[in-house]
Amino acid sequence: MKCSVYIAASTDGFIAKSDGDIAWLLRSDYEDAGKIGLVYDEFISTVDAIVMGRHSFEKVLTFNKWYYEGTEVIVLTTKDLTVPEKLTGKVRFESGTPHDIVAKLAKEGKKHLYIDGGITIQRFLEASLINELTITVIPILLGSGIPLFDNGGKEQPLELIEVFTSVNGSVRKRYRIKSVE
Repeated sequence: MKCSVYIAASTDGFIAKSDGDIAWLLRSDYEDAGKIGLVYDEFISTVDAIVMGRHSFEKVLTFNKWYYEGTEVIVLTTKDLTVPEKLTGKVRFESGTPHDIVAKLAKEGKKHLYIDGGITIQRFLEASLINELTITVIPILLGSGIPLFDNGGKEQPLELIEVFTSVNGSVRKRYRIKSVE
């Protein structure tokens, strides 16, 4: 099973402001950031399912558009939640360890998972389940916020696959996680 991360972060490593706000990502001067390297549409076309945490799911519910059309979304939560009617058949809730989730989805025939959301990404990294990271670094310093990586993670060597830059200063870096022997 391949597990990939595709995410944007501020130059100082935050994926959102402390209150979860990501409006800084949607500024018009960052529009060309999506046009560099492996573009989202190309990436998502290779994915069987998206695995995200509850907080990320609650955030995407506030968007005017559902960006995951045609791809099943699995929301990790221990809370008893209800799928919004407009997303019936598109979203389901699961709980368990990252290994449990990957094993269950593999039994269902899934081959490539998109792992999204800060805590979820950190847990899958800690479980050594992430194979590839695509991180677009946006040229802004937020100063504080929700970090992409926490200080409790383990060391994991990376192999650079490719780097793309845009005229606005965004840099997309794509890495393969090297196995530690």
